Order: sequence, then structure tokens, then C-alpha cells
Amino acid sequence: MGEVITIQGTNFGQERDESYVTIAGASPISSAYITWRNDQISFLAPEFGEAGLVYVHVKGIRSNAALFSKQATLPRPAQGDHMGIEPRIVSVSPQSGAIGSRVVIKGSNFGNSREGGGVFFSWDAQPSASTPAELKTPGFVEVSEIEGGYESWNDREIHVRLPDGAISGNMEMRTSRGNSLPFFFEVSGRPGTKMFRDKRNYTITYSVSVKVNEAEKPNTLYLWIPKPLDSAAQRNPELLSRSVEPFVENYRGVSLFKLNDLSENSETRINLSYKVEVYAVETLVRFQSLRQEGLAPPAVAYTQSSRLIPSDNPALKRQASAILERERNPYLKAQRIYEWLSGRIQEKAAEGGVIEALEAGRADPYTSALLYCALLRAAAVPCIPVAGVLVNRNRETVRHWWAEFWIDGLGWIPVDPAMGAGAVPDSFNFRPDRASFYFGNIDSQRIAFSRGESGLSPMDPRGRPVFHSRSYSLQNLWEEAAGGIESYSSLWGDITITGMYVE
Repeated sequence: MGEVITIQGTNFGQERDESYVTIAGASPISSAYITWRNDQISFLAPEFGEAGLVYVHVKGIRSNAALFSKQATLPRPAQGDHMGIEPRIVSVSPQSGAIGSRVVIKGSNFGNSREGGGVFFSWDAQPSASTPAELKTPGFVEVSEIEGGYESWNDREIHVRLPDGAISGNMEMRTSRGNSLPFFFEVSGRPGTKMFRDKRNYTITYSVSVKVNEAEKPNTLYLWIPKPLDSAAQRNPELLSRSVEPFVENYRGVSLFKLNDLSENSETRINLSYKVEVYAVETLVRFQSLRQEGLAPPAVAYTQSSRLIPSDNPALKRQASAILERERNPYLKAQRIYEWLSGRIQEKAAEGGVIEALEAGRADPYTSALLYCALLRAAAVPCIPVAGVLVNRNRETVRHWWAEFWIDGLGWIPVDPAMGAGAVPDSFNFRPDRASFYFGNIDSQRIAFSRGESGLSPMDPRGRPVFHSRSYSLQNLWEEAAGGIESYSSLWGDITITGMYVE
């Protein structure tokens, strides 16, 4: 307390006026400020908080974060023999890096396999003005499997990729044996900024009803029911209740339910209720400085052709080439394809898939998201579709699809071609700048259930699988009947909003 803290940077303004600094969500008193210049601020260290993120707030805009901690309370490496069973981090190499870069963690007690463990990096969102200062604390984001984040894991060394949404701050390991002490990691090399804001808390319910008409025992019916997504923008999905326990809790974002020996003329219903936090995402990309190396896992996995996204189709390749001409910048490629597609989207459902939409010259929200991904992949830009529901002003939901493309050093950039074109019902909130906003930004009036295509494997080689198209999750398997089930029907209920709180 009382020592001078100096912040160096740019665009602070020549005078403080109504600008201010926050440390762990609290601000020094006015008399604590010593100097305020466009490139430097100095003030006396206040008597609050042990550690937290420092921000400069100028005209309603918040800077990037830097970590502050009192010297007396900084964590120090343990000395002597380490006798605990919890994971212990000895070194992290490098100690700074860009989103998508490889990080090597060495230490002990990591476990020979992951087994539900994870590596977590600091994450933060723009708090609302009504959030109390004591609650304005950063959270964590886990290394992402969808980004190929976990490369190797053994008891003494782990290789991971820095996840989308991570910021400078503490990183830690969490395993069934406990959590490691925090280790500071600096996120560097960002070719732009990404902000999470406008948090909405949703409580949702949905159900699956099964009626068996003809059956003989033994028999089994498998149901793959999607869970709300856990990502940098949609956080902390929490199960509130369910009427049946799953056979597999979580596999690629889906819970597997196994219904054994169903009787003829019987009915079974599975009810689920979740709570989830959703944030709007806003990005600002310095596209002039982009260098897409193509070395991060998304560049390999999400430029490939697939069943839903046939990016190697010659007609798609020709169309992508015609749109982009000689453009080489990945961000500008994504923008040009978005602008080309925007004028070809309509609300009404179209027949067929990506190729049919391209040939017809028009697309609905479902085919526009897939066509956008296919054209970007044909242009060697990693892109994935996202599936879920939109939530309107009356708390009603409608199935919806959008996309995200990958930029090295910054992560996933959201795009919603259908919302940008206004191709959804009028009951949803539209921005006056929707055409420009929904390229690079996304709102929080939605709940996602899948990112990319979820490839699930049948449980029984003689089973009869069922696929649902145009649903709120892009997965290749929803139901599988095996054994003596001769005839049955299933009803997958809509996602119902039972509670919503906007911060």
C-alpha cells in the first residue's frame, strides 16, 4: 500500500476526466492518481485485493488486462520433498504464446491418462454496470478438444494448445486428485481483440418420449441426447434434473441413454433440465497483420470435406475462386464470402443440402451455415457450423445454425449469415446494423448444442440407427434400436425456456 503503480500503453487520453483504472474490479480513489497521460498512468497502490486483473477504462471502452498482485502474497514454488497427491506444475514452456500455440507443462502427479482431468487458462468477460465489484473476478476456460487441444498426457508431461478465449493470468491443472497451484501464463501475439459481454442465464427443459408398438425381449433402444455446449462463449452448463440416468454421461457433448427390454405397448419419457450462461461475442481484427500459418490443429481438421460440408466439390471450389479472385488474407476471404452469401438467404426452408442451395442460388438458415463453411474450407480457411436454438422476445425457441472460422492467434470468429440477412422470424431482436454486426460478432439470444459435426458410432453392429436432419445438434446418430424391437415411435420435444435472466 502506498507504492506507485505505473501503467504504460497507448490511447489513455491526455487527461483523466471520467476515465479510471480498476484492480480486481475496484477503482482507486480520485486522489490516488498522480499522473495521467496518453501513454502512461501512475497512481498509489490502494489497500484492497490480494490479486486481480488491471484494466484502464476510457469513454466506456475497457483495455486488455494485466495481472496485479502484492509481492507479499505471490505464490512461491514449494521447497523440499513434495508429498501431496495433487498435480504439481514445475515448468511451463513457453510462458507466453498466442491462441492455438503449443504449451508444454512439466511436473508430477498428472496421472498417466487424462481421465476427466483438464488444463484451464484464465478467461474474463466485460461485466455489467450492476455487477458488484467483489463479483468481478476472472474465470477459466478449459483446453478445447474441438481445437485438438490435448495432444499428449502422461504423469510428468502434458502437451496442450492454448484455447480460444484465454487471456493472460493464472493457469492451473485440475484432476481427480485435486488442483495444482496456479502458474502465470501470458497470452501474446493477438492480431485483434475478442470481448465477451451481455451475459444471459437460461434455464431450459427438453424431453424425448418413446412408445413401443411391437417388441420381444431381449431388446435395447439407445438414445443420443445432446447437452448444452460448454465453450468460451457458452459457459458452465449445469444439470438441474433428469428423469433417467444415462449409460454414458458425456461423449462428444452427447449423453447416451440405454433403455433395456422395453415391453410391447410401453411408453418411456426422458426429461432433462439445464442451466447455462451465454455471452455475446464481439471481435475486432487487425487483418493487415494476419499470418495464417496453417499449423494449428483446426487448420488440418476443419478444412477437410465431409458429408454435410462437401468442400471438395468442383462447383464449390469454382464458386469460392470466383468470389475471392486473388484474395489471400483469411479474414478478408471470410468477409467476402459472407457478403456474397447474404443476398441469397431466405427464411423459408429449402430442399436439399449445400450443393442444391448453391445450384438454386438461395439458402435458408440451415443451408446458409453449411454453405458458408463449405466455401471457406474450399478456400483453405478453417470453419465449423454451430447448431442450437434462438430465443425470441417471448422466450420461444426456433432451431438455428451459424458458423465460426479460425484465425491463428485469435481463435474462433463467429458469423451468422441468416441473422445478418434478417432471415429469421420478426419475433427475434434485430440490430439496425445486423448486416455488418453478424460478421465477426454474435448475440447472446441463442443456446448452442454442437460445434462442428459430432461423429458418433453405433453401439450394436446389427442395430438400426436413426438420423435427424436440420435439428438443434449436428450429429450423425440420434437413435438406435437393437434386438427384438420391431416397431416404435419417438417424439423429440422442442427446447423450452423456463427461466431467463439478463445481466
